[in-house]
Amino acid sequence: MNKKMLIECDLHQTRIAILEQDRLAEIFIERHEQLGVVGNIYFGRVNRVLPGMQAAFVDVGLDRDAFLYVSEVTDPLATFDEVEARESSSEESTDSIGTLDSDPRPRLEQARQDIELDADEAPLADPDSEELRRTPEKPSIDQLLKPGQELMVQVLKDAMPNKGARVTTQITLPGRSLVLLPNVTHLGVSRRIEDEEERQRLRQLLEDLQPQGVGLIVRTAGEGSGRQELESDLAYLSKLYRRIGQRCERVSAPTLVHRDLDLALRVVRDYLTSDYSVIWVDGEETYERLVDFVDQMQPSMLNRVKLFQQDSGLFERFAIEEEIEAALNTKVWLKSGGHIVIHPTEALVAIDVNTGRYVGRLNLEDTVLTTNLEAVQEIVRQIRLRNLGGIIVIDLIDMEEPEHREQVSDALAKEMAKDRARNRVLNISEFGLVEITRKRSRPSLERLLTQPCPYCRGIGRIKSLSTIGLDLRRQILQQRSRFQDREILLRVHPEVARALQRESQPILRELEHALRTEILIQSDSGLHHERFDILEV
Repeated sequence: MNKKMLIECDLHQTRIAILEQDRLAEIFIERHEQLGVVGNIYFGRVNRVLPGMQAAFVDVGLDRDAFLYVSEVTDPLATFDEVEARESSSEESTDSIGTLDSDPRPRLEQARQDIELDADEAPLADPDSEELRRTPEKPSIDQLLKPGQELMVQVLKDAMPNKGARVTTQITLPGRSLVLLPNVTHLGVSRRIEDEEERQRLRQLLEDLQPQGVGLIVRTAGEGSGRQELESDLAYLSKLYRRIGQRCERVSAPTLVHRDLDLALRVVRDYLTSDYSVIWVDGEETYERLVDFVDQMQPSMLNRVKLFQQDSGLFERFAIEEEIEAALNTKVWLKSGGHIVIHPTEALVAIDVNTGRYVGRLNLEDTVLTTNLEAVQEIVRQIRLRNLGGIIVIDLIDMEEPEHREQVSDALAKEMAKDRARNRVLNISEFGLVEITRKRSRPSLERLLTQPCPYCRGIGRIKSLSTIGLDLRRQILQQRSRFQDREILLRVHPEVARALQRESQPILRELEHALRTEILIQSDSGLHHERFDILEV
C-alpha cells in the first residue's frame, strides 16, 4: 500500500497526517501547552497510604499527587495491557506471559477503563484459569508502602480535573521492535504476528538474547527482525534503563528522571514501515531530530525522510486542512451521492447510512448493496480519522438478500482489519445494525479541536422561535401585576424580534389586550437566541 507521513511542527503544536492512497486516514495532534506526562518516569515519594482504597498517593512533582493502585505494585504484569495506552499510536498485544491477580477496583470502573485503553492490548492471562485461581492473596498496600518511602514510578494516565495522574511501579520501555520490562522475567510475542513459524523463531531469539532479570516482548513491528536488529534494540533500551536508574541514585524525590518521546518520534517509531514511500517533515529542527532517530532505529528508511521546503504549508500542499474541517461535520457525502451521518454521544457513536441522491441503475437491492459497500469503506476511514471509540453502532440500509448482507459484512471486516486499534465487529442484525467495539487510545478529533457550543451547551439544538415566543408570553403573564397600565419593552434577539412581528404577532396582540398596554420590541444581536429581557418603560 502506498502510504505517506506528513509531519508539521511549529511553536504551538505538532500535527502528523497518515495518508493511504493519498487520502487522509489518521491524524495526530499534540498541543505544546497541553503536553501530557503519560510515559514519563519519576522518582517520587509516598505521601499517603490508604488501606481502605488499597492505593497510595505519590508526590512526583506535579500539581497533584499521583495515584498508585496496589495491583500496580504487586503484579509484575498487571499494567502491561496498559503500557501502549500511553502512546497515541501504540498497538501491541501479547501472548499470555504471566498470571494476574484480580484488580481491586470495582468491575464497572475496570470496564470503563478497558474501553478507554489503547486498542490492541489483549489480556495477559485468562481470569478463569486454574493458575490464576491458585494465585495467593496479595499483600495489603500498607504492607508494601509507607509514607516517606521513595520509589520509581511511570505515568499510565494523565491527571483529570478531579484527580491526579495514575502511576505504576512496573516500568516498561518500548523500542522499535521490543518492549523492555525491567521487573519481569517472562517473554512474549505480539499476537498480531500470526504466523506460527515466525512466532517460534522470535521466541527462540528472545530466549537467546534475554538478559538476566528482565522481560522482553516482541512488538508487531519486530516481525521479520533478525538477531542483529533485536540485539541493537535491546542494547538501546538496556542503556536507557541504566541511565534512568543512575539518575534516580543522584537526585532527591520528587524528580522527573525520564521524559517520554514526543509525538513525532513516537509515531515514527511505531508506524514507519516499508509501506511508506515518503516522510515529509516541515521544520528543520524536527527534521534533524527525525533523521538522527531513524538512523538509529531504521537506517534502511533514512532516504525516505525528506525536508519540505516549499513556500506553502505542508498540510496546505496536501489539502489536509480541508480534510480536518470535513471530519468535524456530522454528514459525510459518498461519491455515489449517498451519505453517512455520524452522531457521537456520551455512551456510544451512532452512524446512519442513507442513499441520499443515489438512485441506482438496476433495482432497489443493487442500489442498497452499492451504497452499503461504499459506506463501510468511508465509515472505517472516518472511525480511524476521528478516532471514534467505545461502542459504535452502524445503521445500514436494510438488505433483503442474505448474500448481500454477507458481502457487506466481509467488506466491513476487511476494512476494520486495517485499523491498528483493537476492535470487535459483530454480525449484521436482522434490523440492519452492526455493533463495533473499539478501544480509545486518545481523545477523539472532535473533543481535541472543539468545545461545547455556548448557545446549545453541547446538545446540538436550541429552542425554536415559536417556543421562545411562548416562553416570553408565559413569563409576562406570570408578572402581569407589575405591568398594569405601563408600557413594556421587550429586548430580544433580532430573529426573535422578526418572528414576534410576523408569524408570532398574535402573541403580542393577546398580551397587549390582556395587559391593556403597548408592547415595544428592541432587537439586540448580543443576546443569546433564547434570552430576553422584559422591562418597564
